[in-house]
Amino acid sequence: MDQKIIVTVDVVLLTLVGERLEVLLSRREREPFAEQWALPGGYVHAVEDADSLAAARRVLREKASLTSPYLEQLYTFSGATRDPRGWSASIAYYALVSADTLRPAGPAPFELWPVDELPRLCFDHARIVDGALERLRSKSAYSSLPCYLLPPTFTLTELQQTYEHVLGQKLDKSAFRRKLADFDFLEVVKDAQRTGSHRPAQLYRIREEKNLMLFDRTI
Repeated sequence: MDQKIIVTVDVVLLTLVGERLEVLLSRREREPFAEQWALPGGYVHAVEDADSLAAARRVLREKASLTSPYLEQLYTFSGATRDPRGWSASIAYYALVSADTLRPAGPAPFELWPVDELPRLCFDHARIVDGALERLRSKSAYSSLPCYLLPPTFTLTELQQTYEHVLGQKLDKSAFRRKLADFDFLEVVKDAQRTGSHRPAQLYRIREEKNLMLFDRTI
């Protein structure tokens, strides 16, 4: 008799804390790999989940008590050796949220880890994290994707710094501002400015109808 295939979803939830990308991890509650660090994940529920995206959204609600404004399928990781329970397939997703979102009222069921200082992860979750980082960085070079790491409103300086932290390189301010003007995916938040030690800075947000903007050339 053929062995039943294990089908799960795993989510790489990324956020920007200061200047560093961090990923959400939690300790597994049961075997295999009980008490070891893992990505939020779980079985696909054939009756409850309409598709794998619905399963990924449910996992985030159950494991991290949140809904991500951006959730994209990454890749399907599969094989006979990735899970000691048997032949398995994990439909992996990556999600982006503002760090402000990850502030639970009580004890958090998860921890954030810098992507370059990860603990040992169970299954092949380290490989999944690497795949998500590669996708984020490559896609950020030609899209508005880094905006999802920011709060709903932000300054142009904060937006440029976010791109720089994701891409790992400094960007020319004038060229970056011209790029923003060319693709027109931001709108001014009327009567809203960021105040501080410097002169007030205008606040912006993503145009609702734009969602994810793809550029015809890289940043």
